[in-house]
Amino acid sequence: MNKKLLFLMIAAFTLSNIIAQKPQTPSSSEIYESIQKLNFLGSVLYIAAHPDDENTRLIAYMSNRIKARTTYLSLTRGDGGQNLIGPEIRELLGVIRTQELLAARRVDGGEQLFTRANDFGYSKHPDETLEIWDKDQVLSDVVLAIRKFKPDVIINRFDHRTPGSTHGHHTTSAMLSMEAFDLAGDKSVFTDQLKSTNAWQPKRIFFNTGWWFYGSRENFEKADKSNLVRFNIGTYYPLKGLSNNELASLASSQHLCQGFGRLSQRGSQDEYIEFLKGQPLIDNENIFAGIDTTWNRVKGGQAIGNILSDIENNFNFKDPAQHLSQLLKAYKLLQNIEDEHWKTQKTKELKHIIEMCAGLYLEASATNNWATQNESVDVNIEVLNRSHFPIVLQNIVNTNGLSISKDITLKNNAKFTFKEQLKVNSNAAPTTPYWLNKKGTLGMYQVEDITLIGLPETPRTYNINFNLLFDKVPITITKNIIQRFSKPDKGELYRPFEIIPEASAKITEKVIIFNSDKPHEISVIVKAGRDNLEGSVEVCHPNDWSVFPKSQNVSIPHKGEEQTLVFTVTPPSTGSEGYISPIIHIGDKNYTKELIEIDYEHIPFQTVLLPSESKVVRLDIKKRGENIGYVQGAGDVVPESLKQMGYNVRIIKPEEINQETLNRFDAVVVGIRAYNTIEDLQFKQQQLFDFVARGGNMIVQYNTSYRLKAENLAPFDLKLSRDRVTNENAEVRFLNPEHPVLNYPNKITTKDFEGWTQERGLYFPDEWSEAFSPILSMNDKNESPKDGSLLVAKHGKGYYIYTGLSFFREFPAGVSGAYRLFANMLSLGKDNINQSSKLND
Repeated sequence: MNKKLLFLMIAAFTLSNIIAQKPQTPSSSEIYESIQKLNFLGSVLYIAAHPDDENTRLIAYMSNRIKARTTYLSLTRGDGGQNLIGPEIRELLGVIRTQELLAARRVDGGEQLFTRANDFGYSKHPDETLEIWDKDQVLSDVVLAIRKFKPDVIINRFDHRTPGSTHGHHTTSAMLSMEAFDLAGDKSVFTDQLKSTNAWQPKRIFFNTGWWFYGSRENFEKADKSNLVRFNIGTYYPLKGLSNNELASLASSQHLCQGFGRLSQRGSQDEYIEFLKGQPLIDNENIFAGIDTTWNRVKGGQAIGNILSDIENNFNFKDPAQHLSQLLKAYKLLQNIEDEHWKTQKTKELKHIIEMCAGLYLEASATNNWATQNESVDVNIEVLNRSHFPIVLQNIVNTNGLSISKDITLKNNAKFTFKEQLKVNSNAAPTTPYWLNKKGTLGMYQVEDITLIGLPETPRTYNINFNLLFDKVPITITKNIIQRFSKPDKGELYRPFEIIPEASAKITEKVIIFNSDKPHEISVIVKAGRDNLEGSVEVCHPNDWSVFPKSQNVSIPHKGEEQTLVFTVTPPSTGSEGYISPIIHIGDKNYTKELIEIDYEHIPFQTVLLPSESKVVRLDIKKRGENIGYVQGAGDVVPESLKQMGYNVRIIKPEEINQETLNRFDAVVVGIRAYNTIEDLQFKQQQLFDFVARGGNMIVQYNTSYRLKAENLAPFDLKLSRDRVTNENAEVRFLNPEHPVLNYPNKITTKDFEGWTQERGLYFPDEWSEAFSPILSMNDKNESPKDGSLLVAKHGKGYYIYTGLSFFREFPAGVSGAYRLFANMLSLGKDNINQSSKLND
């Protein structure tokens, strides 16, 4: 497959994600595949630690080749990772990665679950991981997932027997999975769960191994494979026109914020899983051997199976509606079986197949994609039966329980549309990720509603129930309310319907640096969630700071509009830091949250409510130089932070890098992972090095050695490694205490390394030319010193600096020492000289 065709395939799947809320209009092939899955009563739970840890090849194979119900349990939402597509980090990155996982599952056919564990960043050992995670809570969540999903088979992505050899989260996920395998069937543990589910014992547990766990392909070829199950995950699906490994590549390519867009693969490819424990393995090519995965598995299921098997064997691809009478017969029988688990799951699947075979189009589209408490919203409803089967729409019931009688016979291809009004409840909770409702800890999210634990996203509460009669058989089909709209340059688009507060506010700057006691104006932007918003706004602040005026009135005539209020903040005369936060007073209600919108084309539109606050820092910071050029990398807020320090910052594109442009700057800063993401930067290296030689400073922030676009990162030899220091409180030792970077214009001490967040740094070089001076040494517990976090080299009249220190995390957290050190890096060699004029000499 050439790159153009691959692009078209990825674009097609991306488009399906953009319109993820659109009522499905599946083809006959997709209906047939759904019937095949309906006839398989077996399930697989795949367990790992993060989004993008999952093996999409195996998930796609289990779901599409074996036809098993397959779910990926990711212990975290990936909050601690990096973001290659935008500035979101931490909680907001977790929201993006959650949606990317759901997008991947829509491609590979799997489902998605989570625990309450928070990805706090890289961990080198399970012991460290479990010091930060609450082991009992995470283990409880894994047990709960097993008890609710009821897998026959569990597959771990990682090996529980090799602690310390990989990410601590990885090994921990396997260790907890092994423990949960033994506990899920024990009624004496986590007894509160048994109020809503039953104990369940999976039959087998495996480890998804491969040659890399043996050190080399040669070692793996020699290894005893008697305990392994092998799959050819390159199998071809004629109904899809794709091989399994192509499908898997498209699924993993949904992880765009992690740079997982990739070429697809085709052809035979082996995948292995190692049997760990459970019922003895009796067939090395069938993980379900000895497990009944037919309808005979449930009491009363044989008659259902006979009907559905006949449909599968004689499926009418030209007119699937011909099978509706048989499907309805199976549906009525299914309602009488005693096994609640299979009854619930298979009823859901069968109702969807009935809807698809009838060609039903059911949609409830609001005139706006959001509303507030007590607001009335017009909802346009469309109903269309594209078959000759007799179907009657009895009534529709909205979220408030209001039943609207229709009693309409849905004739073939005759569209019915009506407009109804939805009244949003006065106590309706705003739409936001449920795990962010309450402040958690470094290692755990706090979820008060236990019924939500494990769910990938907050359930939609505003929907429409369509009560239908299919030849006198009553079936209710529920559709979430969405907004369908169009844009001239995009076409038809869909967004989820959200509930937002009547007022929200944000301070435009998340970190505000005061390098003197002079006042600073801040802007508070208030957004109206309803028409005719009237109230007042004040800004809370630390006791030793002051804000003027104390309060300002806000008046916004139309919903969706914003009003900007300017307050003056005065810092104390000495060092201090704290938080300021706006409060909006509307009648007897107060609003303190910021409404954040996340809008990327490959995932559905997201709204997130987080506490609205900004960190204010009064610090003693000096700097030299004024003008900074910034080459953006994979998304960070470093340019904004440099502006906070008083620099004039201009974003420069690779094509703008030339002598004339560079001569305007005192220093050039290259953003994180720029050399991993920008192809053209490799052709500009010499011009950047010449800029340094003429007297400029060049600061390069961290890159990874994987997919490095430039052969020479520096004017001298420099080799990147995977060295990192994950303990943000690790001791920092000064290797060269007299070096100017530690002394001018700010005296750097160990105090400047207090209060760092998540980590010290990552992907440090481990080999470098003698031209470089290593400045700092640090290491995690029981590890050798890592001396490559900050390297400085004189090159001509200027300085080249490479740093793996995590400034991109420390700046948004307002870590004062990070600002002071970066100011020194930018000031190297300046000594009050006007560097810009110097460069022009």
